[in-house]
Amino acid sequence: MSAHRAKRPITLIAAAAALSVATSAALAQDKTFELKLSHWVPPTHPLQKAMEEWGASIEKASNGTIKSKVFPSQQLGKAFDHYDMARDGIADLTYVNPGYQPGRFPIISAGELPFLVGDAKGGIRAIDAWYRKYAPSEMKDVKYCFSFILDPLTWHSSKKKIVVPADIKGMKVRPSQATVAAWVTLLGGTNVQASATEVRDVMEKGVAEAVTFPWGSVPLLGVDKVTKYHMDAPLHTVTFQWLMSPRTYTAMSAAQKKVIDDHCTTEWAGKFADPWGISSTRVWPRSKPSPGMRSTRSPTRSSTNGRSRPSHWRSSGPTTSARPAAIRMPS
Repeated sequence: MSAHRAKRPITLIAAAAALSVATSAALAQDKTFELKLSHWVPPTHPLQKAMEEWGASIEKASNGTIKSKVFPSQQLGKAFDHYDMARDGIADLTYVNPGYQPGRFPIISAGELPFLVGDAKGGIRAIDAWYRKYAPSEMKDVKYCFSFILDPLTWHSSKKKIVVPADIKGMKVRPSQATVAAWVTLLGGTNVQASATEVRDVMEKGVAEAVTFPWGSVPLLGVDKVTKYHMDAPLHTVTFQWLMSPRTYTAMSAAQKKVIDDHCTTEWAGKFADPWGISSTRVWPRSKPSPGMRSTRSPTRSSTNGRSRPSHWRSSGPTTSARPAAIRMPS
C-alpha cells in the first residue's frame, strides 16, 4: 500500500511534465504573430515601457510565437480613433480613452464621476474588477483586455486662479473626459476638444485657458510651460482601456489565446498602470515650482489620504451619488 502511495506523486509530476511539453510543442507549431501596439502619448511616457514589458511577457509565454512592436505618438491613428482602430484591425492592441467619445460608452463613464477615486493603485484594480462584467456588452466590437485609471486630476490654468466652482464661468477649458465637459458647461465655461498631447499647443495659442490633468502629466507633456496656477486637490479621474482586435485574437490558436487571456487580467491592469500612477504622485507638487507658478488650495476642504478634497466642488455638479452601487473605489 505504501509503495502504491509513493508512486502517485511521481505519476502526477510525470503527467504535469508531459502536459508542459505538449503545450510547448503546440506553441512551437503555432503561427507567428507580430502585434502592433498603438498609443497616442510620447515614447517618454510611462505607458511606453508598460506596453513593451507587457509585450515581452507575452512573447516569452508564447515561446516567441507572439511578438510585438509599440507605436507611440499617434503613429497609427489619432487618439480619438483608437477604439475603432482595434475594432477594424488597424492596430492589434490600442490604448483607449472612452471619454473622448461622449455618449458612446455610458457604463464606463460612471468611473469618470468626480470624487470617486482617492488614489490610482486601488482605483485601477477596482475599476477593472467592476467593469469586466459590462465590457462584453458595451465594448462588444473588440476583445477586452483590462481597464485602468489615472491618479486623480486637478485644475491647471494659465491666466486665472481657480479656487471655487464660480471661477470656471467664462473660461475656455480643455476637459479630460465627457463628464468633466458636462460639468464645465454647467458651471458656465466653454469646452475645447483636444487630446492630451495637444493640450500644450491649445493653451499656448490661447484656445484653452485651463485643463484638468494629473500632476505627473503636467511636466511630462510640457503643460508646466503654459500654466501658472495649480489647484492642489484631487477632483476626478479618467478611465482607460487596453483593447485587442477581435480579428487578431480569433486567428490565434487555443494555446496563444490562453497566453493573451492570462495577460488580460486585473492583476495585469495593476502591473501595466501602477508605474504611471506612482510617477504622477512623485512628481508634483513635491518638486520645486517653476518661476511664476502658484499652487492654490480650496478654502473649504476635508482630508483624504493627506490630500485636500474641496467641499465647494463636491456640491457644484455631477456627484458620486449617481454611480452604480457596485462601484466602491478604495481610497
